[in-house]
Formats: sequence, C-alpha cells, structure tokens
Amino acid sequence: MPRRFSLAEAESLLPEIDGLLREAVSLKSQYVEADQAIDSFAQHVAMQGGVVVDRDAVLQSRARRDSLGAQLKGAMEKLQEYGCVIKDLDIGLVDFPTLFRGKEVYLCWRMGEPGIRYWHGVDEGFAGRKQIDSDFLQNHTGDQAN
Repeated sequence: MPRRFSLAEAESLLPEIDGLLREAVSLKSQYVEADQAIDSFAQHVAMQGGVVVDRDAVLQSRARRDSLGAQLKGAMEKLQEYGCVIKDLDIGLVDFPTLFRGKEVYLCWRMGEPGIRYWHGVDEGFAGRKQIDSDFLQNHTGDQAN
C-alpha cells in the first residue's frame, strides 16, 4: 500500500527531495550526453567503414555512461523510498499521494517551486493541477489524520 501524505508531511520532506531530485536531473542529463557520444561514435564508425577505433576511448565512454546509469538508479531509488512518485525528470516533477474526500489524489510539486501549492487527480496529470484552497486543506488527509 502506498504511503499517503498530509500537505505538512510532504512539505517537510521538500529539502531532502529537492536535493535528491536535482542530483537525479543532473545525472540523467549527463547519462543522455554520454549515451549520445557513444551513439555518435558508432555512427561515425559505420559511415567510415574501416576507420581505426580508439578502443580505450570507447571503453571509457561506456564505463562513464554505465557509472552514471548506476548513480541515477540509486538516486531514483532514494527518492522512491520517501514514498513520492517521480513524474518527470526533465522538469523535476514529483507527486505525493494523499486523500481528498476519501479519494486518492496527488499533491504536485515541481523543482524550483517554493512549496506545494497544487494538487490533481491521479488521472489528470500536471495539466490538471488545481491550486490548494481551504476546501482542500480541510478535506485532505495523509496516513495519519492531521
């Protein structure tokens, strides 16, 4: 059963989540860059035919990509241990499950926002974000009642 957060619980985790999310976003970017370099090298070899291959450079690039992949996996696992749902690593989007009037919804936070100010239904996504208002505050709960 997934963890459900009150707004206060989710916001109290933001400093830790923010740091891990920034690390994961950076690692993903570096991983993609390393993977593209390997692909570019492979395309160059394919187009040039009998080109002499710098085997050490290729092995170093692959080792870097694999290391970044392992680090990214670790960062993602740490984030998921908190109970949040990673929605988009490109923009740093994280959801926190909560209950609103007995129905599961998500508290929605994007890296760089000062706090959690929005929520949406589980099928609505980022485009369906609604501002947290007094009705939401009075009728939402986490695993432990406020």
